[in-house]
Amino acid sequence: MTTLIEFFTGRASRRLGVTGTVGAMLVLGLAACAPAGDNAPGAGQTPSSSSGAPAKLSGTLNVYAAASLKQTFTELASQFEAANPQAKVSLSFDGSSTLVTQIQEGAPADVFASADQANMSKLSDAKLVIGSPVDFASNVLTLVVPPDNPANITSFADAAQSGVKLVICAAQVPCGAASQSDAKAAGLTLAPVSEELNVTSVLGKVTAGEADAGLVYVTDAKTAGDKVESIPLNLDKPTVNLYPIAAVNTSKVPELAQGFIDLVTGAEGQKVLSDAGFGTP
Repeated sequence: MTTLIEFFTGRASRRLGVTGTVGAMLVLGLAACAPAGDNAPGAGQTPSSSSGAPAKLSGTLNVYAAASLKQTFTELASQFEAANPQAKVSLSFDGSSTLVTQIQEGAPADVFASADQANMSKLSDAKLVIGSPVDFASNVLTLVVPPDNPANITSFADAAQSGVKLVICAAQVPCGAASQSDAKAAGLTLAPVSEELNVTSVLGKVTAGEADAGLVYVTDAKTAGDKVESIPLNLDKPTVNLYPIAAVNTSKVPELAQGFIDLVTGAEGQKVLSDAGFGTP
């Protein structure tokens, strides 16, 4: 039997008569009449435009992210909206543990980005996220003091001295757990005058002159610029917090959620994070 490949390459030209030609035309006609649904996007797929390019995403996306991601995620949200004019990104920033509690209680989050794996595990263990969370960045702590450094702090050990107004994150918050871990590694016992629920509040206490020193992420110190002086902890093995991201399983816009996650974990997102001082996961 003559094949279609032979027909179109001309290899069977000598053997094809009228019957072969009509047969080929019949095959082509049947192919043209095949249901379009066989090639149409199925459920969960992003439809394509007539040019073959993926259609722009649309809808409102609620992103819940650790406070230390405020600068970078605000920039990435703007990029996402620019690339998808019919999409709007609503951002909520707070301590990771606070956000986890809100999501567990039914907050309408579509995407959650944590400042540590422990808090993300609370959601993944409860089957509240789609698939496996993806680590997209890392961060470490540094000591920050006001520009005039009223307590003359020059080291991590100085900040742990009696009489120093030290502010850190609460233990249940990623930056708080890292603070205690780093203190243990340095052989120090911290006596903070205040324990905050997110790293932004710690930084705020220092910039407002309400604290002599604070433990914050290196990215927050970089964002603060000349409002603080950064003093490295100089640890052989500092605590490294990995940042995971995942879509929440109650999301009404899973395609939109995945699109934002792809931006964060892709080349553009990684550049924004790197420029802000984050390390690779």
